[in-house]
Amino acid sequence: MLTFVVVIILIALIFDFLNGFHDSANSIATVVSTRVLSPRKAVVWAAFFNFIAAFFFGLKVADTLGKGLVDLSAVNQYVILSGLLGAIAWDIITWYYGLPTSSSHALMGGYAGAAIAKAGFSVILFSGWNGTLAFIVIAPVMGLSVAFVLMVIVEWIFHARSSVRVNKGFRKLQLLSAAFLSLGHGTNDAQKTMGVITGLLLTAGFLKSFEVPFWVIIMCNFTIAMGTLFGGWRIVKTMGQRITRLRPVDGFCAETAGGITLLVATFFGIPVSTTHTINGGIMGVGATKRVSAVRWGVAGNIILAWVLTIPMAALIGAGAYKIVAMFMK
Repeated sequence: MLTFVVVIILIALIFDFLNGFHDSANSIATVVSTRVLSPRKAVVWAAFFNFIAAFFFGLKVADTLGKGLVDLSAVNQYVILSGLLGAIAWDIITWYYGLPTSSSHALMGGYAGAAIAKAGFSVILFSGWNGTLAFIVIAPVMGLSVAFVLMVIVEWIFHARSSVRVNKGFRKLQLLSAAFLSLGHGTNDAQKTMGVITGLLLTAGFLKSFEVPFWVIIMCNFTIAMGTLFGGWRIVKTMGQRITRLRPVDGFCAETAGGITLLVATFFGIPVSTTHTINGGIMGVGATKRVSAVRWGVAGNIILAWVLTIPMAALIGAGAYKIVAMFMK
């Protein structure tokens, strides 16, 4: 039993690493595309703030994902293992095609699909999904709206100054906004793996109640930070170059909007997609220039991938459970 649980924890950490690897684009695409930081320096900057996020903002997201989406009484180690495999598979597929989809939603979909394969739809706690499903729409819209407003305010304040001087000043400010976004990414995304590992320890009998151990907190934030260090360069190109052209002032507004959205969601314990959020921010700053400044065809492909993530990961998770259960018998 102990060996099997350790193996599943290692697989959960692989997912956590891939989450950082896959979603590093969220933290660094804007700061790299505006040439404020080199790619190497950008990933180090983002990884550092991913890690220290472990010491802020509480653990409401871990609680939601660990015990608020699926009835833990119907969950066993095979379900958790299969859910992780479903999420990892979808992450790898979308990374290969350069699609900035949500690792968070992949994990939720894989977990739910595996649980349904074991116990049917009655295992799903639908009340826990309301906020998460709503934020599939709210997060990018909020990111877009906040970025749009910030951009309008900045342009109004600095309209009399040359764009060269404004962007020179915002090159330094963008370091702060990138750090802010990375904090939001680290606290929201790492908590999802914490929730899964804690659920595993509870169902395996190693915990008496759902309380995230300190070693799990440190381990998950460290792992996601290491994933960020390696970076997902295919996705960086899509987000940083193909949606709209960015300047330092644009990057600052997009990242600040993304960070605000992530921290609001974390405060309410909602597992939100960092990918959706920063994409909305990038579209928001692009839309202030002119509607045609946003490459809506690329944005449309990204949105389609968002819609497919939960059901596709759920299907893979369900299939993984059938295979795992067959071999374990």
